[in-house]
This record gives sequence, C-alpha cells and structure tokens, in this order.
Amino acid sequence: MKRFAALFAVIAILAAPAAASPRSHVTIAQGTPPGSFELVGHNSLDMRGMNAAPAVYGDYAYIGSRTDGLHPNSGVYIVNIKDPSNPTTVGQIGTPNEDNVGETSRELRIWPQQHLLIVENLGSNCSPEIHECSPTSATVADNFRFYDIAGKNAADPKLVSEYKPTNDPHEFYLWVDPHNSKRALMFISTPGGADQLLITDISQARQGKFTELGKWRTIIPDPATDNRLHSISISPDGKTGYVSYLGGGFFMVDTSDFALGKPKPEVRLITPILNRAHWGDPGTHSAIPIPQSHYVLTTDEVYGRAIAAISSGGGCPWGWMRTIDVKDPTHPKVVAEYKLPQNDPAYCSDNTQNTPDRDYLSSWSSHNPTALPNLAFITWHSGGLQAVDLSDPTHPAQAAVFTPTPEPVVVTEDPALSEGHDKVVMWSYPIIQNGLIYVVDVRNGLYILRYKGPSDSEVSSTHFLEGNSNLGDAVRYFKP
Repeated sequence: MKRFAALFAVIAILAAPAAASPRSHVTIAQGTPPGSFELVGHNSLDMRGMNAAPAVYGDYAYIGSRTDGLHPNSGVYIVNIKDPSNPTTVGQIGTPNEDNVGETSRELRIWPQQHLLIVENLGSNCSPEIHECSPTSATVADNFRFYDIAGKNAADPKLVSEYKPTNDPHEFYLWVDPHNSKRALMFISTPGGADQLLITDISQARQGKFTELGKWRTIIPDPATDNRLHSISISPDGKTGYVSYLGGGFFMVDTSDFALGKPKPEVRLITPILNRAHWGDPGTHSAIPIPQSHYVLTTDEVYGRAIAAISSGGGCPWGWMRTIDVKDPTHPKVVAEYKLPQNDPAYCSDNTQNTPDRDYLSSWSSHNPTALPNLAFITWHSGGLQAVDLSDPTHPAQAAVFTPTPEPVVVTEDPALSEGHDKVVMWSYPIIQNGLIYVVDVRNGLYILRYKGPSDSEVSSTHFLEGNSNLGDAVRYFKP
C-alpha cells in the first residue's frame, strides 16, 4: 500500500460519514425499481481507464483524463456522437503537445454561445498516489485552456488562450449571464489556499484576458472537521450560491454582486454559519438546487479504506445523497437521505459482502448529480448511475439504476477506485442532451443512455442540462 502513503491536499472527502439525523427520512434502495435505462451507445475510449469529466456540444463529446502523459492516450478524447448508437473516437486534443506529463485534464465545460471548450488542467493537484500521475506534477502549474470548437474545429479544437489562476483550482461552475450570452463567470473552488473561492470573468477569453473579480472564504467554528470548500453551484440567475464545505457542511451565499456586475463585488452569507447543515467529515461534496422547489440535493464522496492513513477514515459505509429544505435559507434542514444497501452500516459488518478487497479498494459512494424538477441522476461509483425519484423530496426513491458491464481489462486501473474486484466507477456529472443521458465511467468509458420510468417526460423534453453549469434548460426550469 505504499502508493497510498500520501494524497494531494484537496481530496478531503474520504472519511466515513456520520449517522443519519433522527429527524430525516432514510430510504435504502431495495427491490426492483419501477424504471430502467436503455443502453443507446458506448465507447470504451480505447480501454485506457482513468477517464475524467465529459463535455457535450452538438455532435461531439470531449472526455478528459484523471491521469497524465505518463500513460498512453491520456489527452482529451474527441468522440463523434452524431449517431448516439455508435459514438466514434476521432482524435485527441493537440496530441502529443497536450498529452502532458504531470498534467491531468480533470474538468471540462462548453460555452456554446461562444463556441469555446474549457479544459481545466490540474498539475500540482494531480496525485501520484491517487491518480498515477508523475511525481513531477507538483511542479506543473494548474491552468484553464480555451479551445475554439466552431464549425469544423469541433472535430479538431484549436487552442485560443490559457488562464493560470492565482490560486490552485479544484472544481468550477460555469455561469453564463442569461441576459448577455457574451458574458460568463467561473466560480472556482480553491480549497488548498488561504482563500476558498475565486470568481473570474472569462468574457474576453478569446482575447486572452481574464479578470479575477473576487476571492472569498469563511470560518467554520469547528476545528475537528475538514473546513474547506470543495465545490459551489450557482442559481441560474447567478444570485445564489450553494456551498459544499466538506466537513464544514452545506450553507448558502449571496452572489448577486457578481451576477449584476457591481463594482467591488462581494460574497455574503445567507445562512449564518452556526445554522449550517452539517454531518461531520467528509461532508458535502456537491450541492445543487432541485428545480421548482425549495430543496437542495447534496452528495458525499468517500474512497476506500486503503487511504485511511492520510485521511480520518474511508471505506464502508462510504457516502450518500441528502435532500435539504431551504425554504428558510437561514436555517437549512436535512429532511431525507437516499442510500444503497452498501451504505447501510449493517452491510459493513457482513464480511461475506464487505470483503477487505471491497472495503479498501472500492467505493460505493455517491459522487456527482444533475437534477430535474422530479428526478435526479447521480453517479454512484461502483453503484453505477442512479435515477432518484424526487417527486416528494422528503421521501426520495430509486427510479432506475444502470450498472455497465466492465471492460475485461484496461490500460490503467484507478489505484483507489478500481484496483479491487469492483470494476465499475461511474464518476461524472450526468449530461442530458436531446433526451439522452451522457455519463462517464472512470474505468469503462462513455455511456449514452435513454431513461424510461417516473418523470421520463422531463428527460425527453430536455434539450440540454448538466449539474455544474446554468446552460441549456436550467433557466427554463427555474422560472417561477
């Protein structure tokens, strides 16, 4: 286990979560769900393994890598999805120049109105222990690269500009002004620095100009928990932030100064810190509002016990989903929890199911969500893709599950998530485009799915939606 002796500072999501609040309803998915997923198309991405987040734009999908140029085919894959039943690889961005040692293309987003692909490349945050990156990654600067994907460039993106933020990024939310499609901001979590959030205006990305509008952090009065910002999502109008502060918990902030373009903008607390919703480490990994409701959906993320030496725990029962009532945003309350059987503490004590191999080298944890008014899609690592019925957010229920057939072998196994006998690692924010769901498994590649079940009309009528931007139908779904 020598490779797990250290871990980059940003991943602080690895301890076993605290027990459920007695006031919240707990659902454990059991039996046969009422809905199903149809596999429309699949691309193994040359069975390279270590796939990262996708971005989808028209006839193309772009998929990053969780590892670096030490490994073959670790650039951003370009996949033609014009025929969703036959997604076909057409190249990698900039190979070999962009297939860099010490640099991992972790987060991708599209700014469709400006025909730009945004690729977040992590260097110093690319861990040799967790991501099989080069030990030299610590010397490589994190950056965002912007590529032109207009017209024929969609199949062969052209580098336009590069932005090196003053603080090391982890995740980011892309907000495009609903009233001005030429204006966009990135809300970037920077958990390794003195500040925790960086807001950057990227409106002049084509000119290579990036304006850092503000930085922010707050103090969590609990030194026993990991009190760093993991991620933030933003309301479609840009005025409210939904904060995932790891062990510090969930709360809401006012980001209206930035949305309205005010001079000297500031982030302000909506939820007093003492009133935040929190349940100890690892706490909130992602938090997104459920459209047309006064509820927020949160996920945890917990790795296996093999990395317990550099965290406060890990392994069974991993992490799960919660719904939080924010009708009074100054007093958010956890009202429900959704789990798989593997997230039940009773499962952990059954050594015939929770074997050491699974407990140490797998994860049955929630990860990234995308939500419609009555339905959420959540990648759940070895638990596959979960469709969760949110028609009553206080009683979420399993609507469907998709668990892919693993590839027999891949070039690079994820050292923390797939080196054991569990070979499914659903990971990305699900993307809905034209009624189909696009999702990436770290190990097994790109999947294109059709959902049938409760509230499936919401999916079939959605042109575009993802959990980490306000693009496409997000604004429509949030109209009163």
